[in-house]
Amino acid sequence: MQNFAILTIQAISNNGGEPQWCFSQVKGTLDDDVTDADIISTVEFNHDGELLATGDKGGRVVIFQREPESKTTSPPRGEYNVYSTFQSHEPGFDYLKSLEIEENINKIKWLPQQNHAHFLLSTNDKTIKLWKVSERDKKFCGFNLIEDDGTDRDPSSVSSVRVPQVQPMELMVEASPRRIFSNAHTYHINSISINSDGETYISADDLRVNLWHLSITDQSYNIVDIKPANMEDLTEVITAAEFHPQECNVFVYSSSKGIIRLCDMRDAALCDQSTKIFEEPEDPSKKSFFSEIISSISDVRFSHNGRYLISRDYLSVKVWDIKMDSTPVETFPVHEYLRSKLCSLYENDCIFDKFECVWNGTDSGIMTGSYNNFFRIFDRNTKRDITLEASKDTVTPMQVLKPRRVGTGNKKRKEEISVDSLDFNRKILHTAWHPKENIIAVAATNNLYIFQENLPS
Repeated sequence: MQNFAILTIQAISNNGGEPQWCFSQVKGTLDDDVTDADIISTVEFNHDGELLATGDKGGRVVIFQREPESKTTSPPRGEYNVYSTFQSHEPGFDYLKSLEIEENINKIKWLPQQNHAHFLLSTNDKTIKLWKVSERDKKFCGFNLIEDDGTDRDPSSVSSVRVPQVQPMELMVEASPRRIFSNAHTYHINSISINSDGETYISADDLRVNLWHLSITDQSYNIVDIKPANMEDLTEVITAAEFHPQECNVFVYSSSKGIIRLCDMRDAALCDQSTKIFEEPEDPSKKSFFSEIISSISDVRFSHNGRYLISRDYLSVKVWDIKMDSTPVETFPVHEYLRSKLCSLYENDCIFDKFECVWNGTDSGIMTGSYNNFFRIFDRNTKRDITLEASKDTVTPMQVLKPRRVGTGNKKRKEEISVDSLDFNRKILHTAWHPKENIIAVAATNNLYIFQENLPS
């Protein structure tokens, strides 16, 4: 059984004007004994922030629901409890390639809610599934030919006609697969994105992007294909892809060369020739053996208003204006102090870690992860940033968390952490930001931390 630690952290303004953070809620176990199946591999809020879904390497999806009482308190709190848990994917086997297909959940995306039920897409390396999550608090009973336990009733025993009745029952949350989209990707799926038309979505692997209709499972359209005729000529792979939030014909995809390509499906059926290419010229003074590796983009996201893009490479987050493709309008260093450690990070493979990045609901804030369970929040308006730690060592209720700082010089200042003492096995790869409030979710190994900005009461 998967265990979660959920921590809600509230921000309290001090006299200096900078926020202070403290714990206010802990749930689940904080044991150090962690199995690979329990490691969280994706986190995603739904469109109103009432539900929060996580996927893990064991193929399970856990959905948390916000407590109604937490919204009516003064100030409101961001408290979530388990709503539904189900097994989304099972391990498989590719018989043609003699390869195991892991059950690991790579991505979860919520569909806009149309009725009382919720729908979401989940994917592992090869198969995408559409799930319906619904509540049931009534049951039908009193059938003529079916017993209440579901078994068939002997017709000869029916002596009178009964009218079936609807009776209340204990609330039950059901998750059922509605569609299974498979056999369309030769390589591992790294992204899925719902279109603004609510009817189609894209899925991307290392070399191709496919367009699907949500009601058709046996057919998809290949809209990007960068596979060369000779695989020895391969120079880049697709790392992420996302639809525009308003324009149903526009999408972007990023590559391992540090390039973002914006495509318009109205131009051609196969979008190999992109409409715009976003690429920052390399600084010759910083060129090194690792330049190409650290320039690889691990995540790209449209802003909610569709005007900007954020991209995450190994050392920084960049903000792009989609009307200006020559250079990013903002660049935020995430852990520049690791530039001197690239050799050791290459040797332990950490340099290939894929960090995600997210916008806040107003597109004024950006969040991304780092090592030592640190994560960074950048304010685009004030140009200020803060480093916080998702730590299970300090779980005393309302205990204040201090901003973390990493020292690189010979003289370490008070409360600074030496870059040599950072734990690279503890890393924040997956994060999510509530679409309407300052509530954020941070996945740290098998623990899920939820942080909240405290409003004045």
